[in-house]
Amino acid sequence: MYVVENEGWAIACMLVSLFLLGTFPAIFTLLERRGRLPQHTYLDYSFANLFTAIIIPLTLGQIGDSKPDMPNFITQLSQLIEDWPCVLFAMAGGIVLSLGNIAQQYALALVGLSVMQVIASSMIVLIGTTLNYFLDNRINNAKILFPGTASFFIAICLGSALHSSNAADNKAKLTGFPNTNHDGTIETLVDGRWVLENGSSHPEKAKIGTADFLMELENKRAIKVCGKSTIIGLGITFFAGACFSLFSPAFNLATNDQWHTMKAGVPHLVVYTAFFYFTLSWFIISIILPMIFLYHPILNVPKSSLTAYLKDCDGRLWALLAGLLCGLANCFQFMGGQAAGYATADSVQALPLVSTFWGILVFGEYRRSSKRTYVLLVSMLLMFSVAVGVLMASAANRKTF
Repeated sequence: MYVVENEGWAIACMLVSLFLLGTFPAIFTLLERRGRLPQHTYLDYSFANLFTAIIIPLTLGQIGDSKPDMPNFITQLSQLIEDWPCVLFAMAGGIVLSLGNIAQQYALALVGLSVMQVIASSMIVLIGTTLNYFLDNRINNAKILFPGTASFFIAICLGSALHSSNAADNKAKLTGFPNTNHDGTIETLVDGRWVLENGSSHPEKAKIGTADFLMELENKRAIKVCGKSTIIGLGITFFAGACFSLFSPAFNLATNDQWHTMKAGVPHLVVYTAFFYFTLSWFIISIILPMIFLYHPILNVPKSSLTAYLKDCDGRLWALLAGLLCGLANCFQFMGGQAAGYATADSVQALPLVSTFWGILVFGEYRRSSKRTYVLLVSMLLMFSVAVGVLMASAANRKTF
């Protein structure tokens, strides 16, 4: 079984995880903005994620001979009766992550890629990192670790101000702006609602960041956001963040058994076994809820069916790629956390750095915005850069403690 045994490789795992975790939500956003139903995207994503949870343990988890204190993946699968307390912790972590991922899909549309990731990451760092620090028997340097979490908190405040400023910019662009529909009718934004008028127009291709662009996007996307209360979007975002903040501590308990739930002499769950059970429970929830949402959608998303999902191949490869990226990211985060401490592994929550990059490059977020918005954007990214560096500097090798 391959095991990460030094801080350098642990940090490398975290950096790869950071990039992947910041990239797969951008694929969610891409498909939703193209009009693909979120239920269809999530089902494809779930199957690909499960695939990684099978392939990685069967490869990396089987390298080398099995040892009594560190059995290989297949060997430990046969010890389920002895391992069941920690298996339950791993599966609990998978359940809360699945709920968070499903909520994340809708929050990305309602509050935007960058802001959703900032708020969720802040909750993970402030709640999850603190829990992991104590679960890891304080192996990380607190004098470095907690200033890192404080840096995240400052970045969160900047991110909230950025969202507010950007929303005000978009509102100013759309207020009084006439939008032409395909049937020739015209809509004008009045007091937050689109009001139909009579008329006709033949607008040119919209430029990114303009009112035309914002309305073309609204007409295409699967989850309509105009007229939706900001409280709904923020509520879903905070729910997702709360779920995300709990899955890493649960996985930590599964692999290290700090609460001594297993009998003496029984080896702890290795990362690959815990990852398999973690993803298995994640997959069960990730199939049940989206299947329900096919027939009983939320937030006025169109109804669908299993047949319609199977026929919907447009964007399927992108959704499968998102699942592969997420599965790999989770595995790398857990491998790095087992070596350097799960509190340090939470430094991957600087993923808004990556998500904001994709948001600006691919989706044109913050284009043609005010100077205040640009200042807040740069400030947020700089503070996140400081935060991830400080958290990684707190890394310590678990075996030396």
